[in-house]
Amino acid sequence: MRTDSSPGTLPAREHLPATAAGTPVLDVVIPVYNEEKDLRRCVLGLREHLARTFPYAFRVTIADNASTDGTPLIAAELAARHPDVTNVRLERKGRGHALRTVWSASDAPVLAYMDVDLSTDLNALLPLVAPLISGHSDLAIGSRLSRTSRVVRGPKREFISRAYNLILRGSLQARFSDAQCGFKAIRREVAQVLLPLVEDTGWFFDTEMLVLAERAGLRIHEVPVDWVDDPDSTVRIVRTATDDLKGVWRVGRALTTGSLPLDRLARPFGDDPRDREITDVPKGLARQLVGFCVVGGLSTLFYLLLYSGFRQFGGSQAANALALLLSALANTAANRRLTFGVRGRGGAVRHQAQGLVVFAIGLALTSGSLAALNAATTSPAHTTEIAVLVVANLAATVLRFLLFRAWVFPDRRDPAPVPGPTTAAYAEPTTISTGDPR
Repeated sequence: MRTDSSPGTLPAREHLPATAAGTPVLDVVIPVYNEEKDLRRCVLGLREHLARTFPYAFRVTIADNASTDGTPLIAAELAARHPDVTNVRLERKGRGHALRTVWSASDAPVLAYMDVDLSTDLNALLPLVAPLISGHSDLAIGSRLSRTSRVVRGPKREFISRAYNLILRGSLQARFSDAQCGFKAIRREVAQVLLPLVEDTGWFFDTEMLVLAERAGLRIHEVPVDWVDDPDSTVRIVRTATDDLKGVWRVGRALTTGSLPLDRLARPFGDDPRDREITDVPKGLARQLVGFCVVGGLSTLFYLLLYSGFRQFGGSQAANALALLLSALANTAANRRLTFGVRGRGGAVRHQAQGLVVFAIGLALTSGSLAALNAATTSPAHTTEIAVLVVANLAATVLRFLLFRAWVFPDRRDPAPVPGPTTAAYAEPTTISTGDPR
């Protein structure tokens, strides 16, 4: 597995402008190996469809994987006759090798590929590349497993395809639905950064590229396709399945050990909301909310257990007050350490005192709820009391978090001083750590 670092940064996704007629926006690669029977029909059909439906200039590239039949002659003839068709001869087999080679050298901003048998309905081609042209997505794939796809193929291939995608979901946590459909597209600047990380040169190339893209935080658009199985396909199912499983193991191990330098491809797009500096939004809020909710859930269970136990020996008001007091002390201590990250004993007594004030507010809410319940019903059922207390505690929880964050455990870090005209001129040089580039 490659461990070389990311070769560069990606610009923000933008809508591709309309270009001159001679400059291709889309480059569709057709990898072939001994396909003299279908090549001419595929290229001519694809050209006719693009000329009729695609609003940008395009190119069709034939990637010949060391064919030994009449494929090279047909490819050369098509390239000589049609200026929008090019032919690339490769002396090494492998679909992944062909795509990596042609995509890496292409000057088109959108790169796609499709199988030579035209199993996929070409009407899905424009929906496939449109999200890439608009700047909405980074990659796009055709899916035969979407609920709205229409697929004609035998039960054996159907089972293998679905089983393979289940394996990907279970082992690599893949969320895309169809890894092996021969109908995909990618933006060129994404390919330039992503392809050096993809090691496979065969049929697993697609899966590896998609898994790494998904783990890197890239956006993958899926298009339901109409697909008819080619009964004369030369794909060796057993060998391909074995190689794919080996690839799954290799990629899964690399992801587990962290040997791939993904880090969201450093996510240098500039249009990722997670990378933006947002003003007026408290930092750490999301993490504190999660921690507070976890502590609050555990505290609520602790409170209910205490209340149920104390209720056996006294009235509801006394049981509620004592249970709330003990759970409040535990809640303040847990939030102090886990949610707001306060270390050491300094200020612990003051924090508990402030927490007791917050407790008093919660006591007023819950006691008031019980008083209202007792006023409405002379002898309410125990389950009704529990339900009322849960609702009252939920209301008190929201207020408790706000008071904890703003009053009990405020962020007291002083803002960096803004240098004035004097301090800026005479400030001493400061050494800045560059350990974290973000």
